[in-house]
Amino acid sequence: MLINSIKFVVFAALVVFLYYIVPLKKRWIVLLVSSYIFYFLSSKYLIVFILLSTLSIYLSGILIGKQDDLLALCEDKEKKKELKIKVKKRKKLILTLGILFNVGILLVLKYSNFFITTVNSIVKSNIPLVKFLLPLGISYYTLQAISYIADVYRGKYKPSKNIFEVSLFLIYFPIITEGPISRFDELAPQLYNGNKLKYENLINGGGKVLWGFFKKMVIADRCGIYVSSVFKPGITGLPILVGVVLYTIQLYAEFSGCIDIVSGLSETMGIKLPVNFERPFFSKSIQEFWRRWHKTLGAWLKDYVFYPVSLSKASMNVTKFARKNLSKNLAKFVPIAFSLFFVWFLNGFWHGASLKYIFYGLYYYIIMMLGMYAEPLIAKFFSALKIKRESAPLNIFRIFRTLILVIGGMMLFRADTVCDWLFMIKRIVTDFGGGTFLKDALLCGMDKADFLITAIGAAVIFTVSLLQEKGIEIRESIAQWALPARWAVYLALVLSVIIFGAYGIGYEAVDFIYGQF
Repeated sequence: MLINSIKFVVFAALVVFLYYIVPLKKRWIVLLVSSYIFYFLSSKYLIVFILLSTLSIYLSGILIGKQDDLLALCEDKEKKKELKIKVKKRKKLILTLGILFNVGILLVLKYSNFFITTVNSIVKSNIPLVKFLLPLGISYYTLQAISYIADVYRGKYKPSKNIFEVSLFLIYFPIITEGPISRFDELAPQLYNGNKLKYENLINGGGKVLWGFFKKMVIADRCGIYVSSVFKPGITGLPILVGVVLYTIQLYAEFSGCIDIVSGLSETMGIKLPVNFERPFFSKSIQEFWRRWHKTLGAWLKDYVFYPVSLSKASMNVTKFARKNLSKNLAKFVPIAFSLFFVWFLNGFWHGASLKYIFYGLYYYIIMMLGMYAEPLIAKFFSALKIKRESAPLNIFRIFRTLILVIGGMMLFRADTVCDWLFMIKRIVTDFGGGTFLKDALLCGMDKADFLITAIGAAVIFTVSLLQEKGIEIRESIAQWALPARWAVYLALVLSVIIFGAYGIGYEAVDFIYGQF
C-alpha cells in the first residue's frame, strides 16, 4: 500500500476516525492494530521479521534494566564495586547481542548479494546469488531498534516493561516506510498515552498532508517522467544536466513530500514527529546541507556511530599518534577525520547494497574533509584581505557552490554505477549537445506544459522555503487569515493536485525513492 495511493488515503482517514471515537486510554490500540494491518497488507508474511526485531529489543531492554536494578539493590560498597564491573560487562554483552541480531537480519536480507558478488569478483568464484524479499521499512526500524537498546544501555531512560509500547514505536505505520527516524522517549509516549481531539491539529495536519501530495504528485512524479528516461547511454550533456537538476528537484520534493504527508497525518492525531528537512538548498556548505537534509539520519549517525567511534580505543590511539607525530592543525584534524570516515561509509552503505552508494557516502566525506582541512587557510585569507565572510554576495556564491556539489552527488546517487556517473560527467564537459535537448526531452515524455508546471511548482516550493528561511511560519500565518482566505489556500492545493498531478488513465502510483532503501 503506497502512501500516495487512494487506498492509503482511505485507510489513513479511517484510522484517524477510529482513533478519536475510542476512549483516550485505548487509542494506542487503534494505532497498533492499524499499523500491523498496514504492514501485513504491504509485506504479508515478512511481518515475522519486525515481530522478531520487536521481541529482541524488548527482551534486550528488560535484561539491561534488570542488571541496573541488581546494582541498585546492592548496598555493600565493596561488593557494589565488584558487581558494577560484572554488570557493565553483562550489559555490554546484551547490547552487543541485541544489535548483532537486528543488524544481522538487515545484512542477510539486504546485503547478501552484495557480499556474494564482491567475493566472486575478488576470488573468482561462482557462488550463486540468493533471492530475498525485503520487509517494509527494515532499514528504518532497524535504526530505531538500535537507538532504543543503546539509550537504555546508556541510562538515558529505563526500559519499557510494556511490549505493546515498544512494538508500536517500531511499527507505527506513517513512519515505517521512510521515517523520520525517531527516538523512543520522544515518540512512544505520544503514541501510547493518546491525544485529545483538537480542531487546529486536524486543520494544520490536513494542510501539511495536502502540501506533501502537491510536492509528490505535481512536481516529483512529473520530474520522474524525464529522469527515468534520460539516465542512459547516448544522451548528450545538456539533457543529462537537465535530468540531474530535475532529479534533485524530484528527490527533494518526493522525500520531503512523504515526510510532510506522514507528519501531517500524525499531527491530525496530535502526534509530533521530528523535523527531517530544514530548507537544505539554502546551505552554504556541504556540512550545513547534511545538517538540514535527512536530519534524523544525521542525528542517528552522530549519536550512535560518531560518538562511540570517537571514544573507542582505536580513536584514542589515533589521537595519541597524531599529537605525537603531526603538526598542531593535523593533530586536531586526523582524529575527527578518522571518526567521520565510519559515519560517511555507513551513511552510503545504509542507502543501498552497491559500491555506488559507498562511493556516494565517501564523495561527501572527501568534500567535507577538504573543507575542514582548508578552513584555517581560508580564514587567514579572508582576514588578510579584510573580507567579511558573511557578506550577501559571498553567501550567495557559497549557496551556489554547495548546490553544484550536491547536484554532483545526486548524479552519483541516480547513476547505475560509478562508471556511469563518470561517463555522464564526461558527456556534460565534452559533448554538451544543446541542439538535441528539446528532441530528447520530448522523447523522454515531457512537453513544454510539463516543464512549465514543474518550473512553477519548484518556484512555489522555493518561495515557501525562502519565507521560512526568513523566519516566517507559513502554516501559522495562514491559520491567522480569515476563514475564506484560509480555505481558498487549501482548495488551491486540492485543485492543483487534481488538475496538475501526474496521474490518469494507465497511471500507477509511483513508489517513493527512499522507500526502496
